[in-house]
Amino acid sequence: MKRNFINYHKLTALLLAGGLLVSCSDDPEPNPTPDPDPDPVEARWITVAAARMGDNPGDGNGGTLIYSLNSDEAKDPTVSIAPFDNGFIVPSNRTARLQSSEDGNTIFNISYAGDTGGNYTKYSVEGGQTFTQEGTSVSIAPYVGSAPRWIKLFDGDQTGAAVYVDTEHQFDDNGTPDDASDDTYIRTEATMGVVTLDLVNSTIVEFQESSIQLTEEEESNGYYVSRIDMPTLNAAGDKLYIGARLSKVDPATGESDGDGEILGSKTIVLDYPSLLNPTVISSTVGYGNTNGYRSINAFEYNGSVYQANQGDPNGSHILKIGANNQYDDSYVFSLDNALGTDDAYILAWRPAANGKAVVAYRDASSETGVAGAQGFFALVDLEARTAQKITDIPYEADFYLFQYQGFAVHGNDIYLTQAPVGKNGNIYVVDTETGNVTKGAELVNVEGSHFIGVF
Repeated sequence: MKRNFINYHKLTALLLAGGLLVSCSDDPEPNPTPDPDPDPVEARWITVAAARMGDNPGDGNGGTLIYSLNSDEAKDPTVSIAPFDNGFIVPSNRTARLQSSEDGNTIFNISYAGDTGGNYTKYSVEGGQTFTQEGTSVSIAPYVGSAPRWIKLFDGDQTGAAVYVDTEHQFDDNGTPDDASDDTYIRTEATMGVVTLDLVNSTIVEFQESSIQLTEEEESNGYYVSRIDMPTLNAAGDKLYIGARLSKVDPATGESDGDGEILGSKTIVLDYPSLLNPTVISSTVGYGNTNGYRSINAFEYNGSVYQANQGDPNGSHILKIGANNQYDDSYVFSLDNALGTDDAYILAWRPAANGKAVVAYRDASSETGVAGAQGFFALVDLEARTAQKITDIPYEADFYLFQYQGFAVHGNDIYLTQAPVGKNGNIYVVDTETGNVTKGAELVNVEGSHFIGVF
């Protein structure tokens, strides 16, 4: 079904200006004591993101297309959209890294890899495949490379932040010039770069490089920060948290050591907006990485920042960083325990303003599909530390969520996409307050491709 979408705000303004909205004298007198009703939630744009297959099913390397529909239409199962056939092609050599404004009216993109890699552009959402570029583009490639890892900070759609890390193993000079095999490993230098971007005016705000220091014991044992991602602003707006992945070398050989102990989850803390004075904080509750993958991995809620970890030998946790910019180790939220499962791995997640969130995850029960491990969704409560698998959404082996990027939040509702690789699916809407799930618009797929979220 083809749908034509109307900008309802513009239509209302035109009707008012033309004097076409009139009152009727025959209307009954209003009730002087009407029952109080909650403020209605205005409709907003919901933008669906689709990743086309490159060489292999589910790799998403054939480019990204987007298509928008009104939130009321997104909830309507009689609506059918086909972004792969008539969506807007987002400039990016591989899967685009997308963000949206909080009201859904703007899409932000930084191209990933290729000739346009690192180019920032923003688009006005106008319905269907119509996305109109606003302002000029700016390249952040000179600062963080052509395949940047970036995120939009939650500061009223004002600022984005992108990061990178370069590493270099350091040795002393015990060996001969012709044979360095006797050189002794000292540590690995990890140099972090952070750039902030004015999303409104498309200009660079600040750029800083820093050395990331672990403890002397950790570094002497071969640990170093090998990847960083997902900058998050704290509630006070004076610190930036950056998720981190650790790697390890064998100090005796300088060779990669994948069998070492998994250390407590770590986050890099920087002064903001100066991006100076980096420190590293560690959790004693969760272990493994905090950098996430394609989706935002940490969110501010009620004065604290809640962060997912990945690769935890005890299953993913949601960790808490308090207002003192340290991990709150009294907060223990194990997804394994909450769901009654094993090896839970949080792939992507997003809370609503009420502290209840939808989590995309895989676990020990996941089947291996055409592109990788099968994914599921759960509804979690950050305050109660509870989680429940959402059973009203269909699952099958080819439902692949590893590359999932975005959820759209509209009041207490969270919008998501469900479609196995190469198969049709639907938008689903989760009322986080009641747990009710609404099956919405049909998503028409093509061979080998998949949907990576809504914005």
